[in-house]
Amino acid sequence: MAHLLWKYDGLCKNVHGHSYILFVTVMGDIIEDKNNPKLGMVIDFGDLKRIVKEEIVDKLDHSVAVNQDGIVDHLNLYSERIVTLPYQPTCENMVVDFAGRIRKRLPSNVSLYSIKLHETASSFAEWFASDND
Repeated sequence: MAHLLWKYDGLCKNVHGHSYILFVTVMGDIIEDKNNPKLGMVIDFGDLKRIVKEEIVDKLDHSVAVNQDGIVDHLNLYSERIVTLPYQPTCENMVVDFAGRIRKRLPSNVSLYSIKLHETASSFAEWFASDND
């Protein structure tokens, strides 16, 4: 995904891309019902991956994310996938957004524990439910 930071006073005001890496940690009770095909799991990793793919990856992969307040019309000349967001597309704001998107899709017996979004190998933002409830 690429982004630009509207009104930023450094190089990130220009369109640039990252190979984001997203870590999602959930918690809940392990399923102990021997008749349940998910025996021994909190959530099937396939189900969690599907939620993340549908809510985040499918919507943002190979896109240019921009703050809706700073839409640059000529970006449409360079990309068909312009995603306007109601916030500055910083790593910090994205983890809060992603947490909300994922939380609403989790089964009632599963809670979101944390999200960690790496923008680069050494730059990341992390969100913990315990700090946000």
